[in-house]
Amino acid sequence: MSPQQTPRRAPAVVRPDEDRPLGDVGGRVRNGLGDWGRSPVLDFYGLICVGTLLIGTGLVMVLSSSSVVSIAKGDSPFAGLLAQGKFALIGLVGLLVAAFLPPRIYEKLAWVLLGLGLALQCLVHVPGIGVAAGGNTNWIRIAGQTLQPSELLKLALAVWLGAILTRKRPLLHRTMHLVIPVVPVIVVALGLVLLGHDLGTMMIMAMLVAGSLWIGGVPRRWFVLGGGVGVAAILFFALTNANRMARIGNWLHGTCEGDSCLQSDQGLMGLAEGGWWGVGLGQSRQKWGRLPAAQDDYIFAIIGEELGLIGTLGVLLLFSVFALILFRMITRARDPFIQITIGGVGAWLLGQAFVNMMVVTGMLPVLGVPLPFISSGGSALVASMLALGMLLSFARHEPGAQEALTARMGTVRSALAVIPASRGGEGTRRRRRGRRGAKPAGGASSRKTKATAGTAKASTTRAAASGGRARTAAPCSRSRGAGTRSSGTRTTGSRGAGSRSSGTARRTRARSSARSAEPTARPDTEGYAR
Repeated sequence: MSPQQTPRRAPAVVRPDEDRPLGDVGGRVRNGLGDWGRSPVLDFYGLICVGTLLIGTGLVMVLSSSSVVSIAKGDSPFAGLLAQGKFALIGLVGLLVAAFLPPRIYEKLAWVLLGLGLALQCLVHVPGIGVAAGGNTNWIRIAGQTLQPSELLKLALAVWLGAILTRKRPLLHRTMHLVIPVVPVIVVALGLVLLGHDLGTMMIMAMLVAGSLWIGGVPRRWFVLGGGVGVAAILFFALTNANRMARIGNWLHGTCEGDSCLQSDQGLMGLAEGGWWGVGLGQSRQKWGRLPAAQDDYIFAIIGEELGLIGTLGVLLLFSVFALILFRMITRARDPFIQITIGGVGAWLLGQAFVNMMVVTGMLPVLGVPLPFISSGGSALVASMLALGMLLSFARHEPGAQEALTARMGTVRSALAVIPASRGGEGTRRRRRGRRGAKPAGGASSRKTKATAGTAKASTTRAAASGGRARTAAPCSRSRGAGTRSSGTRTTGSRGAGSRSSGTARRTRARSSARSAEPTARPDTEGYAR
């Protein structure tokens, strides 16, 4: 069979596997998630994403829930958003500063922060400075601005507990080292808050203390003792206050006198009206004066009404992811101070968030605890953002995180440095000037080469006309001498002599033409031409 008759083979067809037409997708996903989960900067970027979503959700919902009340007061519908946004900007500055401070700075400033927090909390009980609202005295007014010092005291207490328990960690099994100075400071801090009749805030601070002690490695028997003392104290302060007993009775029995159940009932009604998908952002009916503190403690009910069950589950998911990030940070951190402080901050923010959501859904009696990052309130937002900035600082100092962040920033700077030059830029003008400057040099070289060839050709012609045998390979002086000698030689008028002269001239012209090209490549070209 000839080559022309050889049959061509059909190309191989890659057919997908019938069982897995797309290949091992599950394996690739597992490997990708595994690499992503082992990243040293996962906690850092996770905190940024979760914090941004929570703060953004809070600003949007504060605008939605406070617009009607602001219009009723004669203000702009954006008054609530502007007030909350002002504190958000202050908190953002504090967050950036706290994120860039190393963890050792917090440990060194633990006593200073605790003293500042206790001093501000003492101002609550100073006449003319302390402000009472809703039966509680837990605010101060300075220069026309109202602040809640207990929120800053929570952050200071978490940092102080982290520093003290780190130093005493090897001695926590001894009673005196555990009691002094931890117990007196905790009693003073919780007592100052409880002195203002704010039982809800005191319970959140007790959760903070419990989280720090648990991560610090305090023996479990102390938790049993402390838990018993705490429950007894809560029952005592609840039974001795008629307002608290009324709220607990309404929650237990479901029967209310007058409008004592108005807030809890309207909150549940808002969640029920929202259904699966909600009535739409900004379309809440409860914010028209039917639900007290709609933008504060009961903002979760407005989220459920406008965004439905999906919105409430989204908020719950964000706090759950936040809890997972904090747990991962505790397990990856090598410094006990970082571990204990994260435990205290996590117990504070997560405990307060879940207590607020349980109150709104009717699982706990009304306590007056705001939802972190979301509820309206400048002091709570600033304190929460400061805590988030401190957590970012801890995440930056996880094993391998600093090197990974530095490498990625270097990659970004290298990518930004590769910027193409514009057509009319300085680089183009330099190239054009270079081209213009190169042309005269090239032209001079070309003219010099042509002049060399012309000079050699003229010398050959003169030698041929004189009938002498000039040696063109000799230097210029020798060529002229040879030409002189050949011109002075006698020649006969016979035809043979003329033929020999013509043949000699043709051979001389050929050799001159062949050698005229060599001087251009030799270093003595100019001397040869002369």
